[in-house]
Amino acid sequence: MIFHPGILALVSGSALVTLMMLYASLLGVKVILRWDFQSSSAYQLSLERKTYLISTLMNYVLGFQLISALLFVYTVDDIHRLFIGAMCATGSLNANPVGWYALFSKISVCFLAGLWLVLNYLDQKAEDYPLVRLKYSLLIVLLPGIVLDSFLQLQYFLGLDPDIITSCCGSLFSDSGPGVASSIAGLPVLPAMIAFYAGCTLVFAALLVCLLSEKALFRYLLSFLNAAFLLVALAAVVSFISMYIYELPAHHCPFDILQKEYGFIGYPLYISLFCAIFFGLLPGVFQPVKRILSLRGTLPKLERYWIISSMACLAVFVSIATVRIAASNLTYFSY
Repeated sequence: MIFHPGILALVSGSALVTLMMLYASLLGVKVILRWDFQSSSAYQLSLERKTYLISTLMNYVLGFQLISALLFVYTVDDIHRLFIGAMCATGSLNANPVGWYALFSKISVCFLAGLWLVLNYLDQKAEDYPLVRLKYSLLIVLLPGIVLDSFLQLQYFLGLDPDIITSCCGSLFSDSGPGVASSIAGLPVLPAMIAFYAGCTLVFAALLVCLLSEKALFRYLLSFLNAAFLLVALAAVVSFISMYIYELPAHHCPFDILQKEYGFIGYPLYISLFCAIFFGLLPGVFQPVKRILSLRGTLPKLERYWIISSMACLAVFVSIATVRIAASNLTYFSY
């Protein structure tokens, strides 16, 4: 099973990413301790040249890390046919529970990798590189996450056994089960819908306010609302959006929508959601950076781009969900 093309690409890619991250982190320690932009010494010039190289390298490395999250989901879904009892990615992940930890670690690392890429972009836009120590500190913090992600992924794939009889999504996302997933699947449809669309409206309104106002409080509030809405949106996918896509009131799996039978609709649905949340988090996260003089000309324009991007992605996510609900032959409300 380890010779599956997707698994080989993920394992080899993660090993390369880990090695590159280790090298970049070692340089990062030197930068944090010895960086002095005012100095014209040979050592400082050498550091500056190396930071150019590492920044370019990390753009590709962390870019791969973002793509690998999608490849991991696709691969896990693709190999489900190798396990008895598996119908989708849920069965593949249940075949070795380490896979669930690997999935969660990939999502977390993706957000941190995206944050570093934005930080690096901002730093390179200023003439005095005011964020160089901060971005290398984040890179060092990111290293253990990358190592853990690679380890969990390898442990998951090595621990898979085709002879294992695994459980399908029906047992995990059953509305009568004892777990958290079952509790979410069992949420009443109408209240869940109200909470979902109210959350969408609230986040969109906060984005619009931030587009028209430059107050820091609104940006911090926007970041908080986006973090909260991510949980609401994922719960909505399990509790009722997936149900309307499948047109089955008892089917709540969030992974089957990634399959061909449903037009691979899960990919644009999840990508638009996570992009909306990521861009929506950035204005609040980077609010303290506004104090840096050399970034005052760049950051407002970039903030506007983030906010508009978040609005566009949120609109795509809600539109996909709403169109599929409206077009569904299922009519079901539970009070």
